[in-house]
Amino acid sequence: MYDYRNKLDYYNYTNNNYNQPMYTKDENPSSLYDPYNGFIRGNMFPSLYNGYKLEKPLDVTPANDKESLLLYVDAICFAAHDINLYLDIYPDDKDMIELFNQYRMEANKLKEEYQSKFGPLLVSSNATNKVPWSWDDRPWPWEN
Repeated sequence: MYDYRNKLDYYNYTNNNYNQPMYTKDENPSSLYDPYNGFIRGNMFPSLYNGYKLEKPLDVTPANDKESLLLYVDAICFAAHDINLYLDIYPDDKDMIELFNQYRMEANKLKEEYQSKFGPLLVSSNATNKVPWSWDDRPWPWEN
């Protein structure tokens, strides 16, 4: 009879090793990817980026101003979130706290700008003073 335990132990070992946080206290905010490059790579930390089968990630090309601003909102929010995860491990890193606050404030400004130009980002957004379901006032994509 085949013993599956050895095989499972091997997979657990390799999986758990790969998924361990590899941040170091020596991370330097100036050595991080910029928000866009971190966003397309899914990681702000170059030392943690694993391209797998892609040497260079695919660039995102927005078709218009709305998509361009939304891409920037997504990138900044991602950067703030990824740095927040780092701060869960190293909560006393003052440089990263400063960078996180910078990205957080920039994300809030960009969200407000997007909502003032193109409408709410979420159903729960307070971008309009209309009825609660005003988030769907814009024409649907197939109506353009």
